[in-house]
Amino acid sequence: MTAALELVGLRVDFGGAPVVSGVSLSVERGECVAIVGESGAGKTLTARALLGLAPQGAHVAFDRLVVDGTDAARLGERGWRALRGARIGLVSQDALVSLDPLQRVGSEIAEPLRLHGLATGRAALREKVQDLLHRVWMPDAARRARQYPHQLSGGLRQRALIASAIAAEPAVLVADEPTTALDATVQARILGLLRDIADAGTAIVFISHDFAAVRRIADRVLVMRNGIVVESGPVDEVLEKPQHEYTRQLIAATIHEPRAEREGTAEPVLVAAGVTKAFGDLVAVQNASFSVAAGRTLGIVGESGSGKTTLARMIVGVEDADDGGLRWIGQHRVQLVHQNPLGAFDPRWTIGRSLREALAAGGVPRQQRAARVVELLAEVDLDPTLASRRPIALSGGQRQRAAIARALAAEPEVLVLDEPVSALDPSVREKVLQLLLRLQRERELTMIFVSHDLDVVGAVADEVLVMQDGVIVEQGAVTDVFAAPQHPFTRELLEANRPVSP
Repeated sequence: MTAALELVGLRVDFGGAPVVSGVSLSVERGECVAIVGESGAGKTLTARALLGLAPQGAHVAFDRLVVDGTDAARLGERGWRALRGARIGLVSQDALVSLDPLQRVGSEIAEPLRLHGLATGRAALREKVQDLLHRVWMPDAARRARQYPHQLSGGLRQRALIASAIAAEPAVLVADEPTTALDATVQARILGLLRDIADAGTAIVFISHDFAAVRRIADRVLVMRNGIVVESGPVDEVLEKPQHEYTRQLIAATIHEPRAEREGTAEPVLVAAGVTKAFGDLVAVQNASFSVAAGRTLGIVGESGSGKTTLARMIVGVEDADDGGLRWIGQHRVQLVHQNPLGAFDPRWTIGRSLREALAAGGVPRQQRAARVVELLAEVDLDPTLASRRPIALSGGQRQRAAIARALAAEPEVLVLDEPVSALDPSVREKVLQLLLRLQRERELTMIFVSHDLDVVGAVADEVLVMQDGVIVEQGAVTDVFAAPQHPFTRELLEANRPVSP
C-alpha cells in the first residue's frame, strides 16, 4: 500500500544553523503517527514543513515529500495552495487565533468547500456544513454555525477547526498540539474524535509534548529532541520499553502515583462554610464547605468554568463571598502564584527588581534585599545571574520558578497556586512539582493547588475537592477519591486519562 504521506530527510535551518536534521516518516491511510517532544524539539517546524508553511527566514529541504500521491518537495506557493486543504489539512493548537474572529463558524467551515469547488450554492453549502458539524459531534449544530468563534467554548472551537480542516476530505491531517489548552474531559473527546477520523481512513500526524495524549491516540510515535528523532516505533513498544534516556524521562514525567496518605492529623488553618459567589445571574461558586489542614496540600480540580479559580480568588481575598464565610484560624500570610507568570510580572522590570519590590512589601530592610534575592533564586533552583533578565528572556519553567520565588519573598504560611504547571513541558512540569514538594517540607507550607489535571493534583495533594458548575461534587483524601470515586463527574475525569482504543 502507498503511504498517504511520505517524508524523507527533512532539513530546516536558519542562517545556516540547523534546527531540524534528517527527519523521516511515513503515514498510511487510517494510521495515526505521533511526533512527541518538548518545546524547541523541532516538532512544529516539522509539521509546518509538511504543509509548505516554512517560517520567515527558514531554509527547508527534503530528499522526498509525497502527499497523497503528489510530489510536493519542489512545489511553489501556487502548487501548495492547491494542495493545502484538499490533500492535507491542519488543526492547530489555538482555535481562537486560527478561526477568523469576524466570520461566523459556518462560513469558516464552508470556505474550503468553496475554494476547492466541492459545493456550490447556498443550500448545498449549508447542508455540507451541517454534515461536517454533526461529524465532529458539535451539539446544536445549526445554532453553532451562526455563531462567532468567541461565542464558543475552547472544546467547541476546536471541533469547529477540525470540521474546517476535514471539509475537503484531505488524505492527511496534521494536528499540531490540538488538545494542549483543553480540559481533561474535553481533551478526551477531541482525541476520540481524531481517532475516529483516522479509523475512517485519514492519515493523521499528531504533534504533542504530552506522552499521555500520545498513548491514548497514536499507532506509532517519533520522539524528537533538538531537531532530530532520537527514538521511534509502535506506541506500545516505545512506551513499555523505551530505549533512549530522553524518552524514559518524558514517560516518567507523565506518570504520577497519588501522594501517600500522611500519618497523624493536622489542625485546620482555614474553614469554609457555605461559600457562595455570583457574577450577575451566573453562580460561580455555590455553597462550598471544606477545610484546609496546616502543612498539607488541598487540591481543587475541575474544568474551565467549574468555579475553582473563583474559589481560589476568594481564599486570597481578591473576591468577597456573597454568602457563607471563609474563616482563618490564627494569623497567616497568603500568597498567590498565577498560571501565567509572564502576565503577572511587569515586563519592563528585571526579575531582580520584581523580587526586591516583593521583599520591600514584606518589610525586608533595603540593605538586606540584594542578598535575599540571591537566596530566593537559589531556593527555587535558579541561577542568581538570571536576576538581571526581564521575564521575556526566561523560559516558561524559569518564569514559573521566579513567580514562586516572588511569592516566597513575603514569607507566607499559605501558598495558593492557580494552574501553576499547565503550560509547561512534561519534564519541566515535573521539576516544578518536585520543587513545590521540597519547599513545602522545608518551609512547612500549607498549599492550595488549583488545576484541571487530576493526575497532577494527585501527585502533590493530600486532600482534593472536585468541582463541577460551581458545586463541590466530591471531596476527601486523594487516595480514597482516586481509588473509589463516588461521583460520575469524578469518574469521567479519571477515565479521561485512559487510552482511547484504536
